[in-house]
Amino acid sequence: MLCVRFFVAMPYLFYLWDLLSSCRKICLLTLILPLACSAQSYDFLLKGGHLIDAKNGLNGNFDIAIQGDRIAAVARSIPKSKAKKVVDATDLYVTPGLIDLHAHLFWGTSEDAYLADSYSSLPPDGFTLQYGVTTAVDAGGAGWRNFEQFKRQTIDKSQTRVKAFLNIVGSGMRGDPDEQDLNDMNPKLAAMIVYQYPEYIVGIKLAHFKGPDWTPVHRAVEAGQWAKIPVMVDFGRAQPTLSIERLFLKELNPGDIFTHCFANALGRESIVDESGTLKPFVTEAIDRGIIMDVGHGGGSFRWNVAAPALKQGMRPQTISTDLHSGSMNKGMKNQLNVMSKLLNLGMSLEEVIEASTWKPAQVVGIDKELGHLSVGALADIAVLRRKEGKFGFIDVAGTRLDGEYKLECELTVLGGEVVWDHNGLASPAWDEVDIPPSPGRPEVQHFIDPPQ
Repeated sequence: MLCVRFFVAMPYLFYLWDLLSSCRKICLLTLILPLACSAQSYDFLLKGGHLIDAKNGLNGNFDIAIQGDRIAAVARSIPKSKAKKVVDATDLYVTPGLIDLHAHLFWGTSEDAYLADSYSSLPPDGFTLQYGVTTAVDAGGAGWRNFEQFKRQTIDKSQTRVKAFLNIVGSGMRGDPDEQDLNDMNPKLAAMIVYQYPEYIVGIKLAHFKGPDWTPVHRAVEAGQWAKIPVMVDFGRAQPTLSIERLFLKELNPGDIFTHCFANALGRESIVDESGTLKPFVTEAIDRGIIMDVGHGGGSFRWNVAAPALKQGMRPQTISTDLHSGSMNKGMKNQLNVMSKLLNLGMSLEEVIEASTWKPAQVVGIDKELGHLSVGALADIAVLRRKEGKFGFIDVAGTRLDGEYKLECELTVLGGEVVWDHNGLASPAWDEVDIPPSPGRPEVQHFIDPPQ
C-alpha cells in the first residue's frame, strides 16, 4: 500500500522539484546524500567468527556489524566495504558480553567493613573487561541504608556496567555483628530503595547469617515479593545446619537463586552426600525453577562436589565468580577461569556461554538489551579464544584438576566501543597510519608552555 501511494505521488514530487531553485536543490542534496551514505556504513565489522547466541539459536560462522552502541546486522556474510573498520575474528568465538552475576564491587577504605565500602571489594574495571565481562552484579555489598553511596562511588564511576543485589541488611555486607542484626532486615525499606533505583537494583541478597533461624530468609523473600525481583541466598553457617531441601522447596520462590552451589563448607549443607551422590531434591528444585549459581569465591567451589554433580547431569544455570580480594588471586581468578573449569568438567562450550550470558540476563531481568546479539540490542560483545593443551585448575581447597581447554579473551566491546584488545585485533599497524602527537593535559599545560 505504501509503495502504491508513493508511485501515485511521484508526479507531484517531480513538479515540486522543478519549482525549487538550483540553490535550494543543492542544499537539499547536501542534506540527503550524507544520510544515504551513512545508512550503508557500519562503524565496524567482526568478520569470520564463530558466533554463539543462545537466545537466537545461533551457533556457527556469522559476521556481526556495529553502528553506534547497537548491533546493526548479523549475517552469514557482510561485505567489508560496508564498514569503516573490519576485525578478523577467524578461529575465534563471538559471544554476547559476559555477565558476572555474583561479584563484590563496593570498594572503599572504611576500616572493618568487609565488603561494604572497604578493602575486600574491588573496583570493577580492573577485573571485568579484560575477561570479556561487560556487566557485573554486586552481590549485596550495599543495603537500603548505603546503596546511594555505592551508586555514587562505584556504579557512576565505572566503565563496566554495574547492577546490584540489595542486601536485606540495611548496612549491607559489613561483616559481624552487622550481618546478624535481625532488626536491620527491613523488607519494606529495602523494597522502597529498589523502586527508587530500578535501573540498577536487580535482586535482593541474603548472606552470612549464622543463627538457626528462618527469619532472614522470610524477610528477604518478602522484600523480593514487594519489589518483584529475585532473591539470591548465600545460605549456611548455622549450627545445627539448616535444610537446603526446605530452602529450595518451601522457602524460596521460582526464579530465586541459590549461590555457591558447589560449596562444601562448615554449617552449609552440600548438594551431594558423602558418597558424591546428588541429592534427589536438587533436581526437583531445578525443575521447580530455583536457579543454581556457581558463585566460586574463595571458599565455595570444591571439585568433590562439582565433578560428581555434573557427572550425574546437574548443570548450574548461571556461572559467576564471587569476585573479591580473597578470591581473585587464588583458585577462582576470573570469570573465564571459572567457565573453563565447567568446560573441563563436561559442560559444552554452548552451555558455558549460555550460563554466562543469556541465562543470567534472564534471571535478573536485563534480557531486553543484554545477554544476546539481536539486531538492535546493545553492542556488548566478547571475542574469545578456546585454547587446547594441558592446563591446571585449582579449587578452594587448593587441589588441582588437569584440563585440556582454557578460554581467553581477545576483544571486549562495551556499548559499541572496544574496551579490551588483547593482541591488537582492532588496532592498525603503527607504520601504516599517521598519528599526530597526543594532546597535552590541560591542567598541567600552563606549566609546560613558555610564558608569553
